[in-house]
Amino acid sequence: MPQKIDQDFLSLPLRTLADAALARARELGAEHADFRLERIRVQNLSLRDARLEGSHDGEDTGFAVRVIHAGTWGFAASVVLTPEEAARVAERAVEVARVAAGMNAERIELADEPVYDNVTWVSPYEVDPFSVGEAEKVERLAEWSRRLLAGDGVAHVGATLRQVKEQKFYADSHGTVTTQQRVRLNPDVEAYGSDPESGRFDSMRVLAPPVGRGWEYLSDPGYEWDNKLAELPELLVAKLKAPTVEAGTYDLVVDPSNLWLTIHESIGHATELDRALGYEANYAGTSFATPDKLGTLKYGSECMHITGDRTVEHGLASIGWDDEGVASQSWDIVKDGVLVGYQLDRRIARSFGYEHSNGCAFADSSSHIPVQRMANVSLAPAENGPSTEELIAGVERGIYVVGDRSWSIDMQRYNFQFTGQRFYRIENGRLAGQLRDVAYQATTTDFWGSMEAVGGPQTWVLGGAFNCGKAQPGQVAPVSHGCPSALFRGVRILNTTQESGR
Repeated sequence: MPQKIDQDFLSLPLRTLADAALARARELGAEHADFRLERIRVQNLSLRDARLEGSHDGEDTGFAVRVIHAGTWGFAASVVLTPEEAARVAERAVEVARVAAGMNAERIELADEPVYDNVTWVSPYEVDPFSVGEAEKVERLAEWSRRLLAGDGVAHVGATLRQVKEQKFYADSHGTVTTQQRVRLNPDVEAYGSDPESGRFDSMRVLAPPVGRGWEYLSDPGYEWDNKLAELPELLVAKLKAPTVEAGTYDLVVDPSNLWLTIHESIGHATELDRALGYEANYAGTSFATPDKLGTLKYGSECMHITGDRTVEHGLASIGWDDEGVASQSWDIVKDGVLVGYQLDRRIARSFGYEHSNGCAFADSSSHIPVQRMANVSLAPAENGPSTEELIAGVERGIYVVGDRSWSIDMQRYNFQFTGQRFYRIENGRLAGQLRDVAYQATTTDFWGSMEAVGGPQTWVLGGAFNCGKAQPGQVAPVSHGCPSALFRGVRILNTTQESGR
């Protein structure tokens, strides 16, 4: 049965506060005004060696008023939920716009958007994680940890669970009113060990991605928690004893558990239009994928089809309407290897000549102004594409890359290197044991241009992160990236141990 928005959130004076704020903004001459009330609950649990190490449970409730007055943004926020305070905050937002007008070099206008009157959306989940007692959650993580601690070669185990329930009410001066609720979970379990002979210390973690789901995710047979946990000790021991990689050029088969992060950094951020236009440069800069290249830039090979998507089931960036009242949607960013689209909010859409936004405005709390944020940016599988095993079978000398770890990318989202959780040598189409100290290095267009094949739908996995950073003051946003396994030819491989010694 679909979930409903919590009644105690609906019982807050949502309409009363919005009406007071929007009416006052109109009286003061605002060309546009929007009101956003949010309640965000966060619970974080962390265990070390099956014992609770930390527990945090917090709630943040407040509202914000954003206006355009005399072509200039104004913004103010508060946590006092009274009509009088809502009107006062609207006054303050208008005053901010008046003060800022003298510094504004570009008139702010928004792309048109249909009105959505009193619509609601709830993310798909079965069990609200905040309806489950903390003791039950701690015991689940502790039981998993005890299993791993009993495994050969495991010295320590860390386990964490991050949970968020986000509720938003939005209303604007044009008549749109939306109410939404979504939950998300990020479980993580990592085993640590050392090899007495070499003195190496390393770790191995489950590859369970964060999801827009409820508590059922931690018992869902779809991820096969029992099997995934059972294999970690053996994988860790093999990693500790694995030979170091010989630097050079290799063919790569990259698993979705690693490729999602490369998509995020080299495509997701690079195709945010505010970065491409130079409006945004925080957290690793602007973008090489500038608007003059739209429709002509060969981003990758012809099997590369990248979409922006705010609708995919269980996606961390999936919503009903964004923080500017724009309906969720899906669109092409790279088609047949060519750059064909960007991620937009209403202001950037209008400034670049687009008729409409594609719904990429988001604020991580009521105290922050919405900024253009990433959709679920994903690589499409081939309709009848190969399995991961079939991709591996097509490689004579290569490496299979699994799981994400560290990464680095330049200020134009162009030169990068990525490591991973574990790596397997491929010899004559077969896996031939783990390798260590591997990083792949390339430019964005060279890497995606070397993609020879993508796997079929059976290899497609939705990965992602809770904590994508952007803007100043800094904001974090959840985002997912779906992708299949993929085959890349002739990629440069570094030995990280040798590189660190230089």
